[in-house]
Amino acid sequence: MFIQTEPTPNPATLKFLPGRTVLDHGTLDMQSPESASVSPLAQALFGVEGVSAVFYGQDFIAVSKASGEWAHLKPAVLGAIMEHYVSGAPLLNHAGAPVDTAEIFFKPEDAETVEAIKELLETRVRPAVAGDGGDITFRGYRDGTVYLAMKGACSGCPSSTATLKHGIQNLFKHFLPQVQAVEQI
Repeated sequence: MFIQTEPTPNPATLKFLPGRTVLDHGTLDMQSPESASVSPLAQALFGVEGVSAVFYGQDFIAVSKASGEWAHLKPAVLGAIMEHYVSGAPLLNHAGAPVDTAEIFFKPEDAETVEAIKELLETRVRPAVAGDGGDITFRGYRDGTVYLAMKGACSGCPSSTATLKHGIQNLFKHFLPQVQAVEQI
């Protein structure tokens, strides 16, 4: 098994590509060892000293570090991923895709705008963000402001504010004049 690695715009996060599907649907963001209890692989990754977060996408695993150098952490992370896939163990301890239970808010009269926002996120934004080892999800819309949650490599990335304000906000304003701002929630 050959696992590729790619840098992300966030220097604290590396993207690992095992060459197979990681999650069939959705994403899974684990920011602590406690949240990793749903996945044997995530538990193993949090066992590597210095690992601070694990994020699963469709075909990648993004691992963030709180301390240490990637030159020292990368072999241990690669070993944990390789060992997991060779063992044949399931990625998750339970069947089915992880469910994002965060509440979404918007006024009923804004439903058409919200659908357009979600469509732009799915077709234009999320694929680009996944390429950088992260994900972005819709959380709400109120008074011309779109509220988004950034996950994976995007969470805590030094360039995430620029991505939101100059990339995503400009995209939304271009296609949806009623959108005035984009904020991270």
